Amino acid sequence: MHGLINTAIQSFIRHNYGTPVWAQVCARLEMPTSGFEAMLKYDDAVTERLIGATSITLARPRTLLLEDIGAFIAMTHPLRRLLRFGGASYHEFLLSLDELPARARMCLPDIGVPELSCATMPDGSLRLRVVGDVVGWGAFMCGLVRAVADDYGALAVIDYLGSGQENGAACELVQILLLDQAFSEGMQFDLAQEADRPSSPSPLMACGLTTDAGGRGQKYG
Repeated sequence: MHGLINTAIQSFIRHNYGTPVWAQVCARLEMPTSGFEAMLKYDDAVTERLIGATSITLARPRTLLLEDIGAFIAMTHPLRRLLRFGGASYHEFLLSLDELPARARMCLPDIGVPELSCATMPDGSLRLRVVGDVVGWGAFMCGLVRAVADDYGALAVIDYLGSGQENGAACELVQILLLDQAFSEGMQFDLAQEADRPSSPSPLMACGLTTDAGGRGQKYG
């Protein structure tokens, strides 16, 4: 797993629960509180142990924890900027999710994000299909699209439908029922102004997963 994934989880814990809780997680893992290096590669088992230790420490089920992490990362800046460029409306954003992995790989070719596909179902709902190396990306995406719905001011019912296997890979499904695209005002975002901003100077900033001097994620808002 790319180190950015582990540092994102580290930032989530420190930002939301503070350094003492991060220290408890590190103690369970028998690792120093300095944590992970963003540009290194780690075995998937390391990330699984990190998620497991965090779940136990916070007394939070794994699926709900991953949803929380997805929602947190979605609102880091400029990852929020990358996501909002997916469309002028929440519906357009959802239909552009197929392109998100390629955009992420433009920042970091070896980021290892899952493949995404979003389709409209006969009942009018949307079905997000998440195919990755490990189970968990679906719950992560569930949290991410829920946070982006709030960002757009849309009202949507979002459910994680579970996981299965497809050609040896983990295949997870997320259902999105879009009730109202203009339910509330949403957070300010101007596509034209954002397009005029200079490009991010590093892959870390481009992916929205930089940390401050204390190891906390730079979160939008």
